Amino acid sequence: MAKRSRRPANEAETPGFWDRPVLINLVADLLIVFGVAVLAWAASVAVQRLPVFPLREVVVTHPVEQVTAAQIEQAARASLIGNFFTVDLDGVRAAFEKLPWVRHAAVRRRWPDAVELDLEEHRAVARWRQADGESRLVNSEGEVFAASSEQVLPTFAGPEGSAGEVLARYREFVQALAGIGRRPEVVVLSRREAWQLRLDDGLLLELGRDEAGHPLAERIARFTAYYRAALARTQVAASIVDMRYPNGFALRVASNKS
Repeated sequence: MAKRSRRPANEAETPGFWDRPVLINLVADLLIVFGVAVLAWAASVAVQRLPVFPLREVVVTHPVEQVTAAQIEQAARASLIGNFFTVDLDGVRAAFEKLPWVRHAAVRRRWPDAVELDLEEHRAVARWRQADGESRLVNSEGEVFAASSEQVLPTFAGPEGSAGEVLARYREFVQALAGIGRRPEVVVLSRREAWQLRLDDGLLLELGRDEAGHPLAERIARFTAYYRAALARTQVAASIVDMRYPNGFALRVASNKS
């Protein structure tokens, strides 16, 4: 007679998948969540493609000078996806803020089929001289941005992140030099925080670093006093004026070559 093999008493039989109700319920819940997510995504795509509440117009609330109609149309076509209710306004705003002359964009829905667009443009006040030679401009807030311009503008240069400081100093220099009828055309801040100006008559001013006991304002005032008293009334053609001395200055006279 054949003997039936028996499992040892201490060896429990491993239950199968269908014998584990907790695991079955967990898998079922995951499938339901996944199915609901897929249905929601499909419904969202379908709603966006429905021909109901379509966007028909982009209304620019204020006139713009630098941003062209072609740029606005191109950005609108790329970003206005969906209808009046489903369009992603943050995505539209981001698309318009990528345009070269746009500093800030505000986007709102306008019932029943339009998007209202308010564009704040950069107002260029200077060119920013970069080491890599790329074209940059400085706006009225001291921010550097990438754009091209045919305007005649002063040139700034300095360490990265110093455009705001250079602009503030430029405005001080303009006010200080107005009394002698001169303007700075180039303002340079070195890595050692020394200042240099080139005026509209070609004269180069070496101002040095701003120090508590020897401030820039004092050096500019000394220069303007000398300019009124002597330099502007003589036939001497100076090329560089070094104002870094505490109580005087050094003058380099341009050579006259016949």
